[in-house]
Amino acid sequence: MTRNFINAGLGIVARSSKTIIASVDDDGFPNLKAMLQPREHDGLKVFYFTTNTHSMRVQQYLKNPKASIYFYDTRFFKGVMLRGKMEVLQDQDTKDRIWRDGDNMYYSLGVTDPGYCVLKFTALNGRMYENFKSCDFKV
Repeated sequence: MTRNFINAGLGIVARSSKTIIASVDDDGFPNLKAMLQPREHDGLKVFYFTTNTHSMRVQQYLKNPKASIYFYDTRFFKGVMLRGKMEVLQDQDTKDRIWRDGDNMYYSLGVTDPGYCVLKFTALNGRMYENFKSCDFKV
């Protein structure tokens, strides 16, 4: 059964042009933000995003790595939420691997720009939403 959810979830990830990421603020409230698609992912287990090192979200993840990410397919009213941990990576090997042509538009100093970092999300479990039903699954 879990395999079906993972396959369905991967389809939603592939069709979703945006990702909603969630962090937890100092008062314990969720904070949501729309992001571009992940730069890389390994199934529904691990996702990599780029962001600004000095952003509010990065500071929140450094204090509390609990996170959620959500992908959705507006055409078919489907979604998959993943819950897990977000790591802030600043090692050069990861930054080099995730960097894409055009990122200089955001990070003028290039791949070594101290303002550029990578977010690595690792899922623990998920929840699938489709056909007006929802179901939890393990990743």
